Amino acid sequence: MTPNDSLRQAEGHEFEWGGRSVEFSRRALLKSMAAAPLCAGFTNVSSALAAGVLDDWGVAAIQAYLERLSRPDQGYAWEDQDKSHLSPTFAVIGSYRLLGKEPPAKDKLAEFVMSHHPFRLKKLERNLKVYEYQQIQSLLWLGQDVSGFRDQVQSWKRPSRYPVQYEKHGYPIFRFELMAFLGRKLLGLPLNDLSPEFVTYLLDRRRDNGSFNNTPAADSSDGHVMNTWWGLQALEILGRVEERKQEAVAWIQACQTTSGGFTYQPDDKIGAVEDVAYTRAALRALKLLGAMPTNRESCTEYLASLANSDGGFGNRPGWPSNPMATYEALDAIGTLGARKSATSPRPVRRLAPSLPADLQVFTIQIEAHGEGSPSEAVALAESLRIHLWGAKNASPAWLARTQGIADQRRVPVTFFVANEEYGTWVDVPGQGTYSHTSDIVAPASANIGPSLANQGVVSWPQFRERRLDPLQKGNGRLFWQFGENEELTRIFLDDSIQRGGFAAISTFHFGNPDFANSEAFLNQYRGLIPFIALQDAHGKEPWWFADMTASFRTLFLARTPTWDGWLEALRNNWVVAVRHDAMSDFDTWMHSGSREVVDFIQQHQSAWRWWDNPAIQRPLVSLIALTPADEFEVARPETGVVLRVRCAWENTTQGMPKEPMTELVELFVDSTQVTPTLVTRKRPNGTGLVDHYHEFHLHKSRPGMHTAKAVVRRIGTNEETSQTIEFIVV
Repeated sequence: MTPNDSLRQAEGHEFEWGGRSVEFSRRALLKSMAAAPLCAGFTNVSSALAAGVLDDWGVAAIQAYLERLSRPDQGYAWEDQDKSHLSPTFAVIGSYRLLGKEPPAKDKLAEFVMSHHPFRLKKLERNLKVYEYQQIQSLLWLGQDVSGFRDQVQSWKRPSRYPVQYEKHGYPIFRFELMAFLGRKLLGLPLNDLSPEFVTYLLDRRRDNGSFNNTPAADSSDGHVMNTWWGLQALEILGRVEERKQEAVAWIQACQTTSGGFTYQPDDKIGAVEDVAYTRAALRALKLLGAMPTNRESCTEYLASLANSDGGFGNRPGWPSNPMATYEALDAIGTLGARKSATSPRPVRRLAPSLPADLQVFTIQIEAHGEGSPSEAVALAESLRIHLWGAKNASPAWLARTQGIADQRRVPVTFFVANEEYGTWVDVPGQGTYSHTSDIVAPASANIGPSLANQGVVSWPQFRERRLDPLQKGNGRLFWQFGENEELTRIFLDDSIQRGGFAAISTFHFGNPDFANSEAFLNQYRGLIPFIALQDAHGKEPWWFADMTASFRTLFLARTPTWDGWLEALRNNWVVAVRHDAMSDFDTWMHSGSREVVDFIQQHQSAWRWWDNPAIQRPLVSLIALTPADEFEVARPETGVVLRVRCAWENTTQGMPKEPMTELVELFVDSTQVTPTLVTRKRPNGTGLVDHYHEFHLHKSRPGMHTAKAVVRRIGTNEETSQTIEFIVV
């Protein structure tokens, strides 16, 4: 009988799959929830842990590490962050449970968990359901009521469809979808309101070898050990975990490497590494199936190699500690019942290299505007002290014109290529076919080969050969913008660490306050791949995107603000992403791979701080004298000279004026007041503006040098400021 035929919509009824009947009722699920280690409280730990397995592993040091992650906001943070986050808080609570101890201030900790879903910063267009799972599970561990989540979890009735502009087939992310099963189990809810589509969706993604992955098994791709763990949990809830059991056990055991750890797939081709996340998923899945790894002793040694002298664990040997890796390592140790031996590797102590004494702090903006007014781009770079300006999808002519204006005005900024190559699609077997895989930077005149945009679907090896290789030969680099599919993203980033690829990870962004907030797993790459801020400019004019240009940036340490200096900073991870704006509530947010680099940046704030710093401020008025030669400028005349005045406005994230910050008071030409004409352009939908400026056409001015002065008034304070320019009439 097929899932569509057999799923009956009534609590307490029997559901049949493949001739097997299983009763699902609220009572049965509550009983399952009470018994399962997944949702056990602090008084119900596994027998292996109760027997003192973790005593050998330095419980006091581990606990001390966890408490160093505690923050005044009552949660727990990633090590380099001042603010707590749900994911490390979940990991710390889980770690305390595995240690058989209660975390301090449980009630306040529960309040933090309830109130700090990552979407509190900004609700994104897709529901990343793993965060509700982390909230529910954390609260259950803390002994709290979770009934308030029932309506939300019960609304997850059928598989979603992922936006096809991001994944070509619309395949949703497997782990997010399976929260419909896991969430119902945690809450003691029946399954009778689930659409039969959900069971079909789950079974369609199971391979003949017992594994699961993100794409349907019909594409003949292999599974992924993390997706297999998620899939097996769903099967257990459905009462079908015995199906293909031996095949699944053999497949998972084959993921173990000679090091003792596990990789994501027995025959993985890209990003083939052992990781604590893969090892924990494999061990939990094997235990669910009543099996053990083929080489238990080497697995114990591998887990021991992840321990660091600070009491935490890293994802891999020698990697810095992080709370999620620590939780996963402890869970793996407890699942394996691993006793640490006297010959196990000693905890690793990581020493940060000292910074050269002659470094300075410089600013780079990545994927800032590459169209619109060259003159205003230069003005923004000068006022905001931007040394390297990455022009998004700019034409060579725009780059040349803008750099020429900067050189003429002696503004110390270099414009470079920073393209988002829309229409590039990369397919990874088992994961899907994804866009947003080709954000590149390179010197303006470099030969970096052709884009693969609109060239059809390519594999990752093909992308490396056809796009990455020529890019790197031209001294360019590839940056990771975003990806909510953790399993896929790990493959890309791990491959990049192994042999080059994505040279930096985007955090602060125009459309997402912080990718490291919504894609928290990225924090596990702290110190391994630099974190950057990505403008990803939108709109036609840099002036109308100035809110973002003055909200976040990337700082780097170098001896000179050159391309070579920037590349050296990337190699050494001398890079810090910084945000300070209304989105951050005017707190300063930073992402970096090194506390020493952050300390250096903070000691030299006068070189880059764009708030409360008269030397670095957003301009409040733009006055430009336009001639027929100014081909990229709006309002350029056919003859003569036009003075164009733009006042500062608050902007939309799409790069359009929203609310005025200043208003024009007076315009003077050669000390004589003149009356300009207001020009506005509405958006195509008729609401709001695309452009707003004043213009004054000098038809019959005498040849020679002239001056113009625009006076603007700040709305709200009536404070006046002005800009004066000189221009030549020929």
